[in-house]
Amino acid sequence: MTRFSYGRHALDALAERGIERAWVERTVLEAESTEPDPKHPERMRAYRSVPERDGRVLRVVYVPGHGACHIVTAFLDRGRRRKT
Repeated sequence: MTRFSYGRHALDALAERGIERAWVERTVLEAESTEPDPKHPERMRAYRSVPERDGRVLRVVYVPGHGACHIVTAFLDRGRRRKT
């Protein structure tokens, strides 16, 4: 089981952008794709379309750990294409 923690920036971003924690956690656990963050090698980026937001793609930036995941930020990625 993965435990999630959220930084202050992540919590503010979720509130401002109308993103639910359930979507963030689903994106990390069931990502459609992942990649390392090019500027911060300790971080990962996870992507997943969110049906609740018309299939827009959610990008979650997080730091993985042993049984834990620290969420840095999340946003609906305009540059990412939806899966059809």
